[in-house]
Amino acid sequence: MKKKLVVIGNGMAGARVAEEILALASDKFEIVMFGAEPYGNYNRILLSNVLNQTQSPQEIFINPLTWYQENHIVLHRGVKAFKIDRDCRVVIGKKLAQDDVPYAAQLSQSTDELIEEPYDHVIIATGSRPFVPPLTGADQAGVFQFRTIDDCAKIAEYARGCQRAVVIGGGLLGLEAARGLMTHDVEVTVLEAAPQLMPAQLDLEAAHILKRTMEAMGVRVMTGQVTSEIIGEGGRIRGLKFQDGSELLTDMLVISAGIRPITEIAVASGLKVNKGIVCDDQMRTSDPDIFSVGECVEHRGVLYGLVEPIWEQTRVVAEILSETGKDASYVGSKIGTKLKVMGVELMSLGEKNPSQPNDEVIIYRDPNRGIYKKMIVRDDKILGVILLGDTELADNLMRMFKNQVKVPENRAEILFGSVPSTGLIDVRDLPDGAQVCNCNGVCKKTIVDAITEKQCTSVAAVGQATKAGKGCGSCRGLIAQIIEAAVGEVLYDTSEHYYVPGVPLEKSQLMREVRNRGLKSVSAVFRELADGKEHVDSKVGLASLLKIIWPKDYEDERDARFINDRVHANIQKDGTFSVVPRIYGGVTSPDELMRIAQVAQKYHVPMVKITGGQRIDLLGIKKEDLPHVWKDLGMPSGHAYTKSFRTCKSCVGSDFCRYGVGDSISLAQKIEYRFQGIESPHKMKLAATGCPRNCAEAYVKDIGAVAIEGGKWEIYVGGAAGSTVRKGDLLCTVDTHEDVLQQTGRFIQYYREHAKYLERTYGFVERIGIDVLKSILIEDSLGICSQLDERIQEAVDAYKDPWKEAENPAYPEQFEGPKMVEVINMAESNG
Repeated sequence: MKKKLVVIGNGMAGARVAEEILALASDKFEIVMFGAEPYGNYNRILLSNVLNQTQSPQEIFINPLTWYQENHIVLHRGVKAFKIDRDCRVVIGKKLAQDDVPYAAQLSQSTDELIEEPYDHVIIATGSRPFVPPLTGADQAGVFQFRTIDDCAKIAEYARGCQRAVVIGGGLLGLEAARGLMTHDVEVTVLEAAPQLMPAQLDLEAAHILKRTMEAMGVRVMTGQVTSEIIGEGGRIRGLKFQDGSELLTDMLVISAGIRPITEIAVASGLKVNKGIVCDDQMRTSDPDIFSVGECVEHRGVLYGLVEPIWEQTRVVAEILSETGKDASYVGSKIGTKLKVMGVELMSLGEKNPSQPNDEVIIYRDPNRGIYKKMIVRDDKILGVILLGDTELADNLMRMFKNQVKVPENRAEILFGSVPSTGLIDVRDLPDGAQVCNCNGVCKKTIVDAITEKQCTSVAAVGQATKAGKGCGSCRGLIAQIIEAAVGEVLYDTSEHYYVPGVPLEKSQLMREVRNRGLKSVSAVFRELADGKEHVDSKVGLASLLKIIWPKDYEDERDARFINDRVHANIQKDGTFSVVPRIYGGVTSPDELMRIAQVAQKYHVPMVKITGGQRIDLLGIKKEDLPHVWKDLGMPSGHAYTKSFRTCKSCVGSDFCRYGVGDSISLAQKIEYRFQGIESPHKMKLAATGCPRNCAEAYVKDIGAVAIEGGKWEIYVGGAAGSTVRKGDLLCTVDTHEDVLQQTGRFIQYYREHAKYLERTYGFVERIGIDVLKSILIEDSLGICSQLDERIQEAVDAYKDPWKEAENPAYPEQFEGPKMVEVINMAESNG
C-alpha cells in the first residue's frame, strides 16, 4: 500500500523534491501538493525576463499543470496550507480569495473553504517572501513587490501610465527588478541602504564599478539612502521621504529588499523555528515525519537564498524517503553564484574580503571596460572570487572552489588562463553528481545519460531532454565540453544551424536555392525544399526572408504571417491593437497632433502614450476599426509591430541646441524616409544625435549616428538598451548625411542577408566581429559593397505603406473583429 506524502509548497523546491522522489520511487507514495498560486511550477530565476518581456510567462514554466496529472499528483492550486495537525496527522489548507497574496503572512476572511489531507510524511517547502521595510504608506496604489508571475503582470500594467519608477533594494533581486522596469519606458532609480550595491556578493571596489556601469545604462543609483516614508496623494504614491529629510518624486515603487523565510505553518504546528524552520542533516524538522527544504529552512544556523543548496537538500530528502540512501545527509553548501546583473556578467564565490594575515589577494581591474577580478587564496586553495564583466574562466574557478583544488604557484594563471595548465579541471574528471546547471539542478550524469542513451549531441538537444541550459544559460559552454568529452567532438544537431527548423538548409544555402529556383512564396519553399511538408513554426521566418530576397515580387501568403503583420498593428493582451503612425525623426506638426487627438476621441482610445522612440501610440483599438483609424489619421504606418526598421530617434541638434554640432533632425528624417518598412531578421531602432552628449541615445541603438567636431559623423552599430545593454561598436567616421545614409544602408543590407532569424544586431555584430565588418563594409574586402548598395536600393524602391490596405484589404475578412476574444487564461493554458 502506498504511503501518503503531502508537499506544502509548489515552488521550485516543492516541485523539485516531488520530481526527485518520482525518479527514485515512483510507486512508493501517493503525492499531494498544496500550492498557493493557481499555476504549475515555474522558474523564479527568470521572472525578470518576464518583466522585461524577453520571455512570456508560459516560457518559464518548469512543470505545467499537465505534468501533475501525468504523474498522478493531486495539486491543490490556489490553496494555502496553514496548519499541520500532528496529533491527527492531517494537513489543513484554505482556498485563497482572489485578493489574497500567495506569500502574505495573513489570509483574508472572505473564504471559509478548507481542505484537509491526511499524511504519513510531510515536506514543507513554503519558500520565502519579500522583506518589506516598515514604511508608512506602503498600502497605496503604485507600490509593488517582486516575487511572482502575477507581480510581474501588475508591475508591467501599472508602468504604462508612469514616467518614474524606484526600486528599493540594490541586491540581486532589486537589480533584476530594475532591469525589468527599464523596458517599460520609465526612468529607473535604485535605492540601497548599504554603502554599496550587492553587499552580499561584491566588495566595495567591484560594487563601485557596477554602479558606474549601471549609471551609464541610464539607471540612477543612490546608495546609503534609507527610506522613512512613502508619500501619497489621492491614494497613489507620488514620492519617497528619506531619513535625512530629502524627498524623491516617483510614480511607482517596487520593493525588493531581500527575502524572509515563510515559517507560519511551522510555528502554528509546534515545530522548532528560529530564523527559519530548523532542520537536521537529513532535513528533518523537530518532528521526524516532517521534513523541510528550500528558502524556509535554517540548517546549522544558516539560511540559503540560492537554488543550488535547494537542489542538494531535495536530493537528500528524496533518498531518505525512497530508502535508496538511508545515510544521505546535507552538510551545508559552498555558495557560489554565476549570473547576469543588468546584462553584466558576474560571478561571486565564498568570501569577499580577506580575514587572516596570511590570506593572499590577487586583483585585476580595468574600470573603463567595467572589468574587475579578485581572488583570495588561503593555504593554496581558493577562499573567494569576484569576477565582474569577464567570466570566461568562471566554470573552472567554480569547480576549483567547490572541490578545494590546489591552485598553481603563479596565481595570476587562474584569473587569466594564460598558460596551458589553466584548463585546470578536465570535465572528464568531474564526478557524476557534480551539478552543471544550477538553475534547474542538472548534474553531469543526467547530461551524459542524455548524450549516450538519447543521442543528444547538441547543447539544444541536451536542454530539451534534461532542462540543462534552459535557465540563465551560463552553463551552456560546460554542457558543450561534456558533449565533446563523451562523443569525441561536439556533433552539433544540424537543425540548430538551419535558418528555420522546417527547411534543412542554413541561411546562405537557403537564399541560394530560393534565388536559383525563383521561389517567391512560403508554400513554394516547402514544396521544393522540404518535400512538400509544411512546418508551422517556420512560416514567419520564411516570409520575412522571402520579402528580403524579393522585395517587389514576394507573393504574400497571409497565413504565413503573424497576426501583427496580417493587420499591420500590434496585438495587445486583451485582443485589441496598438496603432503607431510614422513621425519622421520625432518631429510632428499641429495638424498631425489634432488628427491624432480627433481619432483618439472618435474611437474612444483608452490610452494615448508617448513612446520611447519619440512617437505616439494609440492603444486599445478594435480590429474592425483599424482601417478607419488609418484613413482618419492620414499618416503612414510606423511599423511598430513587425521585424523591420522601426524609427530613428533624434535630438534637436544644431537647429536649437547650444551644444549641437550637427543637424541631427534632418539626418534622422532622411534615414526614416529612406529605410521605413525595410524588412529585417529582427527589429531595428536607430538614432541620430547632434553631439557626443548623446541625448538621442545613439550609442545604444542598432545603428547610431553621432555628430562630432569638424562636421563629421561617427556611425555605431550593434548597440542595445533593453534586456541586453551594449554600447555599439564604431563602424566608421564620415563627412556628410549622404555618407551616413550609404554606410547605414550597407550595414542594414549585410545584416538582412547574413543574420540569423530573430538575431538582433548586437548579437550579429558580436558574432561577426567589428573588424570583419569594417573590412567588408568600409574597405570592401569582398568587393560586394556596390551589390549591397543595389539591393538595399531595390528594397527602398519597393516600399509601400501597408496602411493603404485600408482602401483595398489584402484578403476578405482581414479586418473583421473576432467572434470571441482570443485571450488564453495562463493558468488554464498550462493545464
